Amino acid sequence: MLQQLIAWTLVLVLGISGAAQASTLEDLYQVALESSYRGEFVKAEQLWSEAIAIAPDNAALWSNRGNVRVSQNHLQEAIADYDESVRLAPTAPDPYLNRGTAWEGLREWDKAIADYEQVLQLAPEDAAAHNNLGNVRSSLGEYEQALAEFETASRLAPGFAFASANVALTLFQLDRVPEALQRMRSLVRKYPNFADMRAALTAVLWQEGQRGEAESNWVAVMGLDSRYRDLTWVRQIRRWPPAAVTALEQFLALQ
Repeated sequence: MLQQLIAWTLVLVLGISGAAQASTLEDLYQVALESSYRGEFVKAEQLWSEAIAIAPDNAALWSNRGNVRVSQNHLQEAIADYDESVRLAPTAPDPYLNRGTAWEGLREWDKAIADYEQVLQLAPEDAAAHNNLGNVRSSLGEYEQALAEFETASRLAPGFAFASANVALTLFQLDRVPEALQRMRSLVRKYPNFADMRAALTAVLWQEGQRGEAESNWVAVMGLDSRYRDLTWVRQIRRWPPAAVTALEQFLALQ
């Protein structure tokens, strides 16, 4: 499940607990955030728990602990954290967005859609929510709706490379091959080290009979991210649509 998880900025609500406690909480927050970004999820979860013990009414702390629980695939526990974050800050979009990713991991598509739609009620131009909603629509086989969401996300955040990549992959799924290739090549020109689009180009070009260019892109992919050899990862974690997965499978079968 390749999703964008939002680390929510700390807001100190400590009442009369004093400057010393505030300093302790700020320090915990920074160390927990750094551990989260480094992928030290067990350590980060413990640090977020310590911060929650100091400030249990701080919605950001619950949401951020939920994020590291998602990263460990502890999805039910993460949802419980997001539920508490939503209870404490019902008008903040971040916990709804993050909870939606956990619902996706559980394949609870309707609940994920409800959370993303709630984000868009609170923040209509949230590109991550549009992109994630597109992922859900794609998982449900609703590719035209998925394309509309991905295009909106890409328009709202032109630097959001994966949203643009999802546009290209969905165009290919819809058999709009020339448009898909044009977008893939454009993304590779803009981001030469973007392994996802080089892998997609490999698959599509191979299927289109452009074998030399396909193989050239694959050499670059293997120097950037070897996970694209794993079709299960591509299908379930990166979540390419079926046509692109099949095209890549055909390429790999002949390697």
